[in-house]
Formats: sequence, C-alpha cells, structure tokens
Amino acid sequence: MCDYSLELYRSRPAVSEEQYTLQRFPSGTMGFTAGQSCETAVCIPADARLRLTGIGEAAQRAFAVGAIEEAVMTRLEGGPHAHRDAVKFSNGREVLLQSLNPGITAEVVAFTSDLTTITGAEVRRPTAELLDA
Repeated sequence: MCDYSLELYRSRPAVSEEQYTLQRFPSGTMGFTAGQSCETAVCIPADARLRLTGIGEAAQRAFAVGAIEEAVMTRLEGGPHAHRDAVKFSNGREVLLQSLNPGITAEVVAFTSDLTTITGAEVRRPTAELLDA
C-alpha cells in the first residue's frame, strides 16, 4: 500500500525479507523506501507482517511499544486524517505511518499470500523449488 500522496513518485512492491526505511518524502508523506533516497516508494500490502526496529522513544511512550516490534501493515479508513497507511502493533494500537519517526526500519516477515492456516497454525506455502523436487 502506498498513500495517495506517494503516487507522485515511482513505486515498487515490497519483497519478503528485504529491509525498508521509513522516510518523509518531499510531499510531506511518510513512506517506506529501499534506501535512504526518497525517489522510489516501496508499497507494502495490507496484512503483511513486519518487524519494525528503531522506533523512537517518543513513539514508544505514546503507543506503549518497544524499540523493536512486530506489526501488521493496515489501512485506516475514514476519520479526520488524509493519510491511510498504518501499522497495527501486537498491543492492538493502530498507528498512522505519519505518527512514527523517520528512520524506522521494516522487514517484511510474511505476506498474507505466503501464509496458509491449517487448524489455527500458520505455515508457509511450498515454494516452486520444493514443488519441483
């Protein structure tokens, strides 16, 4: 997902296990990039599981989280805010990317499409290499 205001920039989809950095683009919108440059936005789909590191002290206090947290990418609909891209922390708090500090790194742990639920347990789907073996 990429907020509407990031449509001004090149974008590409996120890749599993790649690290991204939360940056403020020239438009003022916070978004993920694959490096320190705000030239290309990385769009992370809703329900992707993330490992966030480098959460600043102010955000830790405000949202009752630690410096390193697992979260799920989400999209907030409605409300007074123009931005929609957010993360949902394990404590249930949903926080707009706009409310987080630049410099946070995110690693995609899993995409929803990579997971299958079997009797309540999450397992990875077989990769093409395993299916061909």
